[in-house]
Amino acid sequence: MKLILLGAPGAGKGTQAEIISKKLNIPTISTGNILRAAVKNETPVGLKAKSYMDAGALVPDEVIIGIMQERLAEPDCAEGYILDGMPRTIAQAEALEAGNVTIDVALSIEISDETIEARMTGRRTCTSCGATYHVVANPPKTEGVCDNCGAELTIRKDDQPETVKNRLKVYHQETEPLKDFYKSRGKLKLVDNQSTIELTTAAICDALGI
Repeated sequence: MKLILLGAPGAGKGTQAEIISKKLNIPTISTGNILRAAVKNETPVGLKAKSYMDAGALVPDEVIIGIMQERLAEPDCAEGYILDGMPRTIAQAEALEAGNVTIDVALSIEISDETIEARMTGRRTCTSCGATYHVVANPPKTEGVCDNCGAELTIRKDDQPETVKNRLKVYHQETEPLKDFYKSRGKLKLVDNQSTIELTTAAICDALGI
């Protein structure tokens, strides 16, 4: 299955992608993680992307698409994949189609801006491996410490309140139109955000028939 997860920043796409990935045994391709790795390693793409990411703005399409096509050409994507954070614009979606990147389902997690704001300001990210936690919904076993690798957890700059408001504004302008784009192709499925991670997973599995 080749799946796109849509939804506002903080809707839980990364968490749900990880769960579905294990269920279907296909990789999750997170543009956020790919970009953060590039920034951390100070690659040319990383340095180019950093100024956009720090401001909560979208990284230019040509940068994202180049990284994505390289990643999808790797052997672990042969049986399917989940795209998390890509495409974010109609132009990106069209570029994926032009690059023969096929999609079976675009699944949108529906959630209010108010819920997003409360959720994202409580998010914590591992400085080493990139794992994410939430102080209420998904806390680490030890406060401020990653369960996976023991590194320090921090609040990412793009989870700060003002940046969150800006990211939501960008989402509604740039990314939300993708719902109509995939609906017109008969590939859109909507899932309402549930009160727990487990209930949201169950709703997604029901929508996907898995």
